[in-house]
Amino acid sequence: MTHAPLADTLSLWIDDVPREGWHNMAIDQALLDRAQVGERWLRLYRWDPWCLSFGRHEPAARRYDAPQISALGLSVVRRPTGGRAVWHARELTYAVAAPAEGLGSLHEAYLEIHGMLRDALLALGAPASLAPPRCAPPVDAGACFASPAGGEVMVAGRKVVGSAQLRQGAALLQHGSILLDDDQAVVAGVTLGSAPPDLSAPLSRLLGRTLAWQDTADAVVEAAGERWGIARGRSPAPILRQAGAHADRFRSAAWTWAGTVDG
Repeated sequence: MTHAPLADTLSLWIDDVPREGWHNMAIDQALLDRAQVGERWLRLYRWDPWCLSFGRHEPAARRYDAPQISALGLSVVRRPTGGRAVWHARELTYAVAAPAEGLGSLHEAYLEIHGMLRDALLALGAPASLAPPRCAPPVDAGACFASPAGGEVMVAGRKVVGSAQLRQGAALLQHGSILLDDDQAVVAGVTLGSAPPDLSAPLSRLLGRTLAWQDTADAVVEAAGERWGIARGRSPAPILRQAGAHADRFRSAAWTWAGTVDG
């Protein structure tokens, strides 16, 4: 069955090479660039080393303890998308990049993509649902997983997927984390001042069993294929080359630790 608004086939990239934070963000930015000329992509990936990411407009230098982060040896990056801080560890990360035409509003696209992820988790035996609508919390409210803003994927009252978006010209990027074995306690641990309650929980804790990365990826591919169609076999080599043009920005401490990033 085909669903709107993402009714066009997506090229699939199961990126089984764990990458540094700056590289993952440069690749997702390249996917967004290519979406501006009509390409549609679903990328599934992971991180090495594990990484703390800040949202594009988040006041990172004011909100998080940079000396402590350095002392702990944590990798950090700023995403091209909005939202708030996320700790990327034992998770499955997804990215959808597509032309914005026909996607509807940002929220409609958000709900459609999260509906696909809910379906994937249901197929894996998780009683997943979408959070009811509510006002989104401000960027100063703490970690991305601190509270559901409406439309997030929930299991047993806990947030198991956190996502962020960017619309650039004629294209949209949405990427996010499916928590498999880790929560977001690291974010609270490096937050200056008091941290808000963390409503996240990994699926392994909620289900009492571990969901393997590959099994989860297979379920996401199946759910995406049922909704939109999936095209396999397209080489990611041009994307990796294009990502090189964004590497310096995402490796830059000035970009990562800016108070906010506009534009």
